[in-house]
Amino acid sequence: MSSDNKNVFTKENLDTYLKELAKEFRKINGKSMPAEIILIGGAAILVNYGFRDMTTDVDAIIHAASSMKDAINRVGDKYELPNGWLNTDFVRTGSYSPKLNEVSVHYKTFSNVLEIRTISSEYLIAMKLRSGRKYKNDLSDIIGILAEHEKKGEPISLDAINVAVNNLYGGWDKFPDDSKKFIEDAIKTGNFEEVYASTNAEEKRSKEILIDFEQDYPGVTNESNINDILKNLKERQ
Repeated sequence: MSSDNKNVFTKENLDTYLKELAKEFRKINGKSMPAEIILIGGAAILVNYGFRDMTTDVDAIIHAASSMKDAINRVGDKYELPNGWLNTDFVRTGSYSPKLNEVSVHYKTFSNVLEIRTISSEYLIAMKLRSGRKYKNDLSDIIGILAEHEKKGEPISLDAINVAVNNLYGGWDKFPDDSKKFIEDAIKTGNFEEVYASTNAEEKRSKEILIDFEQDYPGVTNESNINDILKNLKERQ
């Protein structure tokens, strides 16, 4: 594995790491101890869709014996992956819902002990809307998902997304102020490829603005103020 892509996960190498993880977990626990990992975020995009080719970490919900942590570290050491390459930090964010376990879908099983599941379609859109980060890939991921389902002749309706939002979060109350308008406008406008390109470009611009700000004012931004800071910086520009 070259130094250029050590911190990058693709659909191909992710499968390799998960297969290796299952082997390590089985070595520790034997063949009668099952485990389950639900991929969310960028990793779920990678395994379900084709519009993104990489992510920088693997967010997941893990249902396994505590020895899974040792197995994760062994795989990380073997492939020189960053600490926390597969992590559950997501469960401490507002996008987490215990209902995600129920709506996850099977992806693959490795070594007859590790089932990998994912979140897809309207439920993944609902999660991305709940997060709504304008400086990450949340919004362009939403458009990408809509575009791929449209191409397959399986369009995702606003009604389906509303159902997913209600199932996971009990409604729109705790969503970012503009998330509902964003998805309504996106579906109404259509032309997802053009919207994807413009949304992705704006996300990259937002990230650059925040990087410059954080260099000048380190430690100021946090999850609660970052959207307001970004809005103010854009208005000044």
